[in-house]
Amino acid sequence: MIKYSVCPHDCPDTCGWQVDVQDGKVTQVSGDPDNPVTRGIICAKAQHYPARIYGSDRVLYPLKRSGPKGSGQFSRITWEEALGEITDNWQQLRARFGAQCILPYSYAGTEGVVNNASMDRRFFNRLGASKLERTICSAAGKAGYNLVYGAAKAMNPRVTPAAKLIIFWGINALETNLHQALLAQDARKQGAKLVAIDVHRNRTADWADEFYQVLPGSDGALALGLCHILVREGWSDNAWSEQFSSGAAELTTVAAEYPPERVAVLTGLTQAQIFRLAQLYAQTKPSLIRLGNGLQHHDNGGMVTRAIACLPALTGAWRDLGGGMLKQNSAYFPLNKVALERPELSQGDLRTINMNQLGRALNDLEPPIRSLYVYNSNPLAIAPEQNLVHQGLAREDLFTVVHEQVMTDTAQWADIVLPATTALEHADLYTSYWHCLLQWADPVIAPLGEAKSNIAVFSQLARRMGFTDQCFDDSTETVAAQALDLPYWRERGITLDRLKKERFIELDIPPIPYAQGGFATVSGLAEVSSQHAAQLGLGALPRHVPLVEGPESKNEAYPLTLISPPNHQFLNSTFANIPPLRLQAGVPTIEINSIDAVARQIAQGDWVEVFNARGTCSLQAVVGNSVLPGVVVATGVWPEQDYPSGYGINSLTPGRLADMGNGATFFSNLVNVRRLATTI
Repeated sequence: MIKYSVCPHDCPDTCGWQVDVQDGKVTQVSGDPDNPVTRGIICAKAQHYPARIYGSDRVLYPLKRSGPKGSGQFSRITWEEALGEITDNWQQLRARFGAQCILPYSYAGTEGVVNNASMDRRFFNRLGASKLERTICSAAGKAGYNLVYGAAKAMNPRVTPAAKLIIFWGINALETNLHQALLAQDARKQGAKLVAIDVHRNRTADWADEFYQVLPGSDGALALGLCHILVREGWSDNAWSEQFSSGAAELTTVAAEYPPERVAVLTGLTQAQIFRLAQLYAQTKPSLIRLGNGLQHHDNGGMVTRAIACLPALTGAWRDLGGGMLKQNSAYFPLNKVALERPELSQGDLRTINMNQLGRALNDLEPPIRSLYVYNSNPLAIAPEQNLVHQGLAREDLFTVVHEQVMTDTAQWADIVLPATTALEHADLYTSYWHCLLQWADPVIAPLGEAKSNIAVFSQLARRMGFTDQCFDDSTETVAAQALDLPYWRERGITLDRLKKERFIELDIPPIPYAQGGFATVSGLAEVSSQHAAQLGLGALPRHVPLVEGPESKNEAYPLTLISPPNHQFLNSTFANIPPLRLQAGVPTIEINSIDAVARQIAQGDWVEVFNARGTCSLQAVVGNSVLPGVVVATGVWPEQDYPSGYGINSLTPGRLADMGNGATFFSNLVNVRRLATTI
């Protein structure tokens, strides 16, 4: 029997799934051929989804720790016992220390609106727990983009085939945004040129027609260098920018400070390459910049994004079908967050803890965190400063609950593990932060074992805690309908009932939405010069800001900049538990330039130790020219057991916050590398 669902994972494509179910069991997951974005094609990771459902590490019943913390020793208990244990602990902690000693930790383990952020927010608001600032992925870049354009809105990616130049800037689209790559390939068949700008010669770089390899954190300098040439050569569209942007003339003053000779030093490109890229961008129309997440994971991530965002305003690229810039489209999906999260339930002015600094919070915060509830995330693997997270989870006085589908690294350190449903076992509402389809998915199989959805567990916890508010009885459908209870959806005739019948509804975004301005800024203009930014102390105009840890830093002990982008086989730590994908991925590696390898007597295949003051990680060396001298790249977040040292790549990454949005700074990370004396 064929049924339909939606991919729940933290990926821009939010694919429609066609699911083959035989005798109540999922036998195959493939792309929905009727979905106009998915077009029947999904990534290899998602094709292995049945292995996630039926794998040997699936959590099927509530578990209680029976051995030392971190031992992975658990005994099966009932839901009655599990919920009783949790609420008894929380009642006691709340009475002794106040509810702010309890901290939720979650992110985008599911992108479903209901099971991502609804009943959980209601529950922790009502409880009075500490609040979590969820900024680990796109916060800095979103803040930088919004300074120029007001909101995370661009063009419908389905018009990509009309472009004649597509620049993949800081995004390995073949591995992280497959359908954008397919749309670009459609454009290429009609004569378009594809360009990649990145620090890493990855699959997209090899696939592109031209590749510009830059030093980490220098993308903003490159953008300003391009502005310099555009102005100098008379290649900017003054008529458009004067009418539909503010500050383009002022930007020329800043751009004058970034001549090609300076930008070449900052970026690692040649002056000829910089001129070639500027000429290509100015003279090929329509031009589209698809901007990725990688470059915003730096100390200067917001400013870098802001500088790049000024380019289509300077060239008037927004006037063309298929032209402009695509960062995020999440603002096309407004949700009634007041109805979803019920902020009025909150217990006063509560402290907020940034998720990038979990390790610090668990070890140093006063008054202390005494209970951690983890769902939709695997912080021991994905959070920065992993050693501090380890240290915190090992605290005997920290009561940790993990609601999870599989036995993750974090779950191994829990006191209570609760079984969670997968996306094919519960219903949910789905938006996208890239394409323009609103989607609904019904469950296609019954929950395995005793697995429960997030919304079900938080509803039961609320009743156990004595919360009598009616909102804790809301069903999945009720919550989804509340999310869409806004004039925006009513004006478009979009209701939950209609969506459930049609499965997906494409939003009616004009083919050229910003040809005559109309951006989401207060002025409606592209704010190249931003008074709001000036008030925030960020400067009215973008500039290059050196990294705290990066190529411009002089650090003899740690002279290499480590970048840790996604692995082709995994999505952060998700799917890293599936044997066929782990087999294809091989072992954790680090790519190092031949010059740096020779200086350290490192040969292809050697096991090396990557280290800095925060920690150490053992990886196998891949020697070549995929990275520039002074840069090393380790792709993927693997289970701890796959690292010979027992510690993952995030034992090295910093917990500093970025310049905007309190985002993560994973990639502003200085390390050194030495060859291990013994073969692992």
